[in-house]
Amino acid sequence: MTTAVAESDTELAARFTRDAVPLFDALSRRARRLTLNDADAEDLMQDTLLHAFKGFRSFHRDTNLKAWLFRIQYHRWISAHRYKERRPAEVTVEQVGEHELATGVARISATRPSAEDEVLETLSDNDVRMALATLPEGTRTVMYYAAVVGYTYAETAAVMDIPIGTVMSRVSRGRQRLRASLAHLDHDRPFADTDRQSA
Repeated sequence: MTTAVAESDTELAARFTRDAVPLFDALSRRARRLTLNDADAEDLMQDTLLHAFKGFRSFHRDTNLKAWLFRIQYHRWISAHRYKERRPAEVTVEQVGEHELATGVARISATRPSAEDEVLETLSDNDVRMALATLPEGTRTVMYYAAVVGYTYAETAAVMDIPIGTVMSRVSRGRQRLRASLAHLDHDRPFADTDRQSA
């Protein structure tokens, strides 16, 4: 009975280099598409390859290496993107003026739910689902990722492989159509009738 000999670190590194290097160009192009910036793309490439090498010993050789590396790259990009969004801006005390304080207040208020979000919370899932079903397919998919799942515009653009500007315009059109589709439910809000009577 023969026992499988464990691969040494040197052999593992050689196999990783041999198999992954031919995919560097594809990974690099995708990193630039995700980050829209050469410096960030290089950082993403480095982070992707580091994480891939750490997990390479458990990689099954009969599976698709390119797809595996792309999946790691996408998850590393999402993690870095979310980290940057959560990280507060760092400034010295001398740099803080009235404008910066106002910007900080605006950022805090932006984290509160919008009036639209508060109204959507009062609607049943069925109402929202039916309204979403009336949207064109591309708009519906963008609204699903951006409004239901909670992805940022950049994340939605990456998932759908479309420009971020397209995501923004589809979300805008989607919100307008949803407003129109859900307007008949406005009577359920107690202050709506009062506003109409006083008009």
